[in-house]
Amino acid sequence: MTPAFARRPPAVPLTGVVPPLCTPLTDGGEVAAEGLEALVERMLTAGVSGVFVLGSTGEAAFLDDARRATALRAAVAAVDGRVPVLAGALDMTTARVIAHAEAAAQAGASALVATAPFYTRTHPAEIANHFRRIRAAVPLPLFAYDIPVAVHTKLPPAVVLELAGDGTLAGLKDSSGDDGALRRLLVELRTRGLLDRFSVLTGSELAVDGALLAGAHGVVPGLGNVDPDGYVRLCTLARAGRWSEAAAEQDRLAALFALVDAGPPEVMGRNSSAVGAFKAALHLLGVIGSPATAPPQIPLDTAAVKTVRRLLEEAGLL
Repeated sequence: MTPAFARRPPAVPLTGVVPPLCTPLTDGGEVAAEGLEALVERMLTAGVSGVFVLGSTGEAAFLDDARRATALRAAVAAVDGRVPVLAGALDMTTARVIAHAEAAAQAGASALVATAPFYTRTHPAEIANHFRRIRAAVPLPLFAYDIPVAVHTKLPPAVVLELAGDGTLAGLKDSSGDDGALRRLLVELRTRGLLDRFSVLTGSELAVDGALLAGAHGVVPGLGNVDPDGYVRLCTLARAGRWSEAAAEQDRLAALFALVDAGPPEVMGRNSSAVGAFKAALHLLGVIGSPATAPPQIPLDTAAVKTVRRLLEEAGLL
């Protein structure tokens, strides 16, 4: 069935702020569509260029297929064609990724985001084959997601360049944390004349100003759920060449980012702490009705939530 709303294609190249949306949940673990709608409105009011649904911040790895589908449909309906919706098609194998990609296309997503295969080890030729098969199966723009902390494979630059050159990939979300490698990739993309049609979005939300100065087109910041206005200001200042002001805004966001460490590391993983802090912040700000995270993640305790509140207050958000 064709969605009853406009599908907004991503700009070429896609620039600006594309926040990876949290997936609001009820205390019982169901997707809270009204919370997702409120979150989308907050992002669009701030002036984001698109939204990314079902990424790491969206807890895609913890949601079953039915909840993934509910979250994506709710987000697409809330956006209603106003900005592109990038949908994560994250899974271990090519066949499973294609199944998610087909479901995302049916739900009205504008573009797809996929990692290299994981769990099993793959050769660069197999990684390239993986992306080509996804693109051939579902003709939506395809963004590669470089996140070695989760996939245990860093996307080889040669593969990215090859797939950017032949049009298999529309862009890259770089969450590798390797800013030097990203800089070298940007140099090579520029040398080959590809930066006018291949989007490079950094996931390193603490070094956005540097990435933009190097030539990246935008950012996919988890912290953008909490302070989308700050990241939009940062990108606007950078686009205007006002680099000292952009750096000051980046410093402010870096201080706010301390909330991801609110959870005590002796009892919870870093993912639980980060996503839990984003959701706690959104709950304190009145955007979502519950700060619940998907199991087996551990929720923040009272002391951690107090830390989140303090950092919101210090940032002038609460």
